[in-house]
Amino acid sequence: MTAHLAKELTATMAAIQRRGWCDGTGGNFSCVLQREPLQLLMAPSGVDKGSVAPGDLIVVDGEGQVLQGDGRASAETLLHLEIVRRTSAGAVLHTHSQAATLLSRSTLAAGHTQSAANGADGFVVVEQLEMIKGLEGLHTHDTRVELPVLANDQDLRRLSGRAGPLLAKAPQGLLIAGHGLYAWGDGLFSARRHLEILEFLLEQHWRQLLLDGLSRLPIRSV
Repeated sequence: MTAHLAKELTATMAAIQRRGWCDGTGGNFSCVLQREPLQLLMAPSGVDKGSVAPGDLIVVDGEGQVLQGDGRASAETLLHLEIVRRTSAGAVLHTHSQAATLLSRSTLAAGHTQSAANGADGFVVVEQLEMIKGLEGLHTHDTRVELPVLANDQDLRRLSGRAGPLLAKAPQGLLIAGHGLYAWGDGLFSARRHLEILEFLLEQHWRQLLLDGLSRLPIRSV
């Protein structure tokens, strides 16, 4: 099982890298290897995620400590673990796409904030798009998706603690401002589907904002 999962995870990472969603050494990706005690199979930190071989993956425990493999675990492993514990996810995929980075940052800058009781620093709203139905539990385009945004924080334990209460109602995704998207699912297939759907929705959102801005420009006669 571990060998098959490792092959599937590295193939997924390579596909995501080819789409330009984790350039350089960006992004981190994990699958649940076992739940009791919790162990994650994941990419090591500081490597090109498109060229990781199955044997290069590491195994970490529920505290983010490396149990197997030669690489080191990313500090963001703590957020992966929080998502797995809170949502029972089987896989977590974190990307640094242009759309996710741009919209998460501009949302906070524009002051699109939630109430203090909600816990999010902001949210990106997407609605009336057919692709919304690719998210778990949604069956019509006629719905509203609120993707929570949290301000970035280099203290990953604190950031994970802030993210935790938002995860149950999040649409299988969470944005970190100026950083990127975390998406998850019951297994690797569903996590990748949610990632691709959310990236599509974010891409649509910023393009629509651009079109709306262009439509308000004055028309000059020749």
